[in-house]
Amino acid sequence: REIKMRKLDSTKVRPLKSEQLLHIEDHDFALRPGFGGSPIPVGIDVQVESIDSISEVDMDFTMTLYLRHYWKDERLSFRSNKNKSMTFDGRLIKKIWVPDVFFVHSKRSFIHDTTVENIMLRVYPDGNVLFSLRITVSAMCFMDFSRFPLDTQNCSLELESYAYNEDDLMLYWKHGNKSLSTDEQISLSQFFIEEFSASSGLAFYSSTGWYNRLFINFALRRHIFFFVLQSYFPAMLMVMLSWVSFWIDRRAVPARVSLGITTVLTMSTIMTGVSASMPQVSYIKAVDVYLWISFLFVFLSVIEYAAVNYLTTIEERKQLKKRGKASGMYSMDAVQAMAFDGCFHDTDVDMDLTPFPDPCEENETRTSQTNISNADTPRLRRKRSLKGNVGRIILQNNHVIDTYSRIIFPSVYIVFNFFYWGLYM
Repeated sequence: REIKMRKLDSTKVRPLKSEQLLHIEDHDFALRPGFGGSPIPVGIDVQVESIDSISEVDMDFTMTLYLRHYWKDERLSFRSNKNKSMTFDGRLIKKIWVPDVFFVHSKRSFIHDTTVENIMLRVYPDGNVLFSLRITVSAMCFMDFSRFPLDTQNCSLELESYAYNEDDLMLYWKHGNKSLSTDEQISLSQFFIEEFSASSGLAFYSSTGWYNRLFINFALRRHIFFFVLQSYFPAMLMVMLSWVSFWIDRRAVPARVSLGITTVLTMSTIMTGVSASMPQVSYIKAVDVYLWISFLFVFLSVIEYAAVNYLTTIEERKQLKKRGKASGMYSMDAVQAMAFDGCFHDTDVDMDLTPFPDPCEENETRTSQTNISNADTPRLRRKRSLKGNVGRIILQNNHVIDTYSRIIFPSVYIVFNFFYWGLYM
């Protein structure tokens, strides 16, 4: 019984057949291959499976990739009559030496583990090793939004050994520029992927020395059509809508003021919506330039009417003083009289500027008396003449500032658009 219990002791597990074949117990795999000699070369190649997301607010990107390492460890060489390699899963990784590659500037990363850890180790008879991982990593991307949304962002995923500097480990791309491959079906909702490229360099740390660093570079150009529909086109419409004010009679104060305030508030809403989806950067973005200039055009259209109204009031006061009579009566044309007392007048009238109880009733009495003394035919002629000259009356009653604004505002805005799109496209 004692002999049987000793054989079944779980603390003394015999090495697996694969471990015996690779002589794992005969070597100290805490040390790198060729310890004390020249640095061990570790080749890298990467296959990008997908770019999952790009966040402007967090300034990062998430990428899923296959990371493969190639090196030679003579301690793992074995005899093979058919010169075939042996493949293992992740359970053997903890018992041998593997490169300690990490992602620089990474925020989060993990090895996929469904249904088991996505790790593959392949050992060749001469000691060459292939170590492959399937990883999802989120890393920082230092974005420049000065040309947003007409921008192109250059991001990179950087690989480096954590413990071994260039005296112990030399990282390099296994197949040069062909070491980086991508899935042809990679697509993003907001960006075009313009290029993928691989490069290498050195990184220096004052306390530990120089390290080899590999770069996965990719350029992303933003789709502009979404922002044209959501920001640029509504801003253009609001600016053009504000120009309608120049064609409305200068005495129609409620119409012109309400139109100006509505366009100003709408522009403010558009600007707030764009800023809410962007990081709070300290510099001006291209979309900010366009929206603020558009807002300025809308605001100036309101100021333009304030100037027109003020100058119109001054002109009318001067005209009333010139037409003043001893009896305190002033002569006005039909449009001026309507703007003054709010009632329609068919002909020129004389109005008393002194307080009176009911101007509309008095004007209606005057009009009825005129209609009794005149025949129906002359009145119809006057109405037809009024209908035919509505456009002329409106033009005559528009201020000279409105006349110039109809030309200056659209011309300057068109020039601004040509300059803006030519500069940023």
